[in-house]
Amino acid sequence: MRAFLVVMDSVGCGGAPDAADFGDAGADTLGHIAAECAAGRADVGRSGPLRMPNLEALGLGAAMRLATGAPAPRLAAVPAGRWGAATEVSMGKDTPSGHWELAGVPVPWDWTYFPDTVPAFPKELVGEVCRLAGVSGILGNCHASGTEIIDRFGAQHMRTGWPICYTSADSVFQIAAHEEVFGLERLVTLCADIAPRLHAMKVGRAIARPFVGVEGAFQRTGNRRDFAIAPPAPTLLDQVAGAGRATHAVGKIGDIFSGRGIGKLWKAKDDAGLFDHLLTLADVAEEGSLTFANFVEFDSNFGHRRDVAGYARQLEWFDARAGAFLARLRPGDLAVFTADHGNDPTWKGTEHTRERVPVLCAGRGAGGIGLCGFADVGASVAAHLGVAWGGAGRSFL
Repeated sequence: MRAFLVVMDSVGCGGAPDAADFGDAGADTLGHIAAECAAGRADVGRSGPLRMPNLEALGLGAAMRLATGAPAPRLAAVPAGRWGAATEVSMGKDTPSGHWELAGVPVPWDWTYFPDTVPAFPKELVGEVCRLAGVSGILGNCHASGTEIIDRFGAQHMRTGWPICYTSADSVFQIAAHEEVFGLERLVTLCADIAPRLHAMKVGRAIARPFVGVEGAFQRTGNRRDFAIAPPAPTLLDQVAGAGRATHAVGKIGDIFSGRGIGKLWKAKDDAGLFDHLLTLADVAEEGSLTFANFVEFDSNFGHRRDVAGYARQLEWFDARAGAFLARLRPGDLAVFTADHGNDPTWKGTEHTRERVPVLCAGRGAGGIGLCGFADVGASVAAHLGVAWGGAGRSFL
């Protein structure tokens, strides 16, 4: 009996009751992608309706319909798994909020967000970054997308050595720097050193965003590092580890949870490498263990870039790999596929969107679990493993 909690980063399914409070009324990542595919408007590198037979068989289409009350184009299979849609209560639509609440810890504070102005950051923070980096200034100091800002400032960064600092609608402070000119280790150290000051301000994450290349051909690398504020209470990982069970973190889970409750980290340069690790863990993970995985490229490569066809390709690629993973599960295992927020590639802007998320369970029979809370996911995983639950939420199993 093992548990696998798999987060498809940003794969929301619309219908959040408070979406209007975030400017996201009507946002629906999966629904809008499926509609664009069905209409033939996402035929770049793929064609036709969105095809996700493995997750559809678990109840993906049913979860989408439950979340919004609207039909899910061409996703109408009768579910053979347990399915539902989860609603977040934390006042954010960011990665830490979603993951912590899935793990049983809703965020008890309001995050600090930097204003959408130029400059975006207080002088004292800029001065501290300069002191830590040993430079006389920074570039950026604004809201921006990660790919756009390195195109805009990358050449100047290479000439001056000044780090590129930027933020978004999320509670983040991001620093982009060239791996060879500035140095990857230097960038990671800078982010680690500035993180405590940011955390004291209730800024959720300091993020190292390394890139390589030359002007006109800059490209971000897979060496991103997130330095997140520590969860304010024991999470699912803490509780499973505290019960003497093995815990495995695939992808950026280790960063999101500040390394707490994690027995072994499994890292890779991209989602393909991370899925190789998940397949390995399906074979070798210990009895009674928890594997917690995050697949970020839906969000980072396609959601923020508002690339509908690319997002659809990633969904179909992931679904095919999910079929291979599900085939490796043992009797008694539980696999839960869910998400942490939305990032509707048809939406205005470049930011996350406030949405409900699908909850799809393999290994515990078939049937609807209805509308649930994010924290109910963690409570259900703990119940499956027979671990005493001290977090928010309650099991739907």
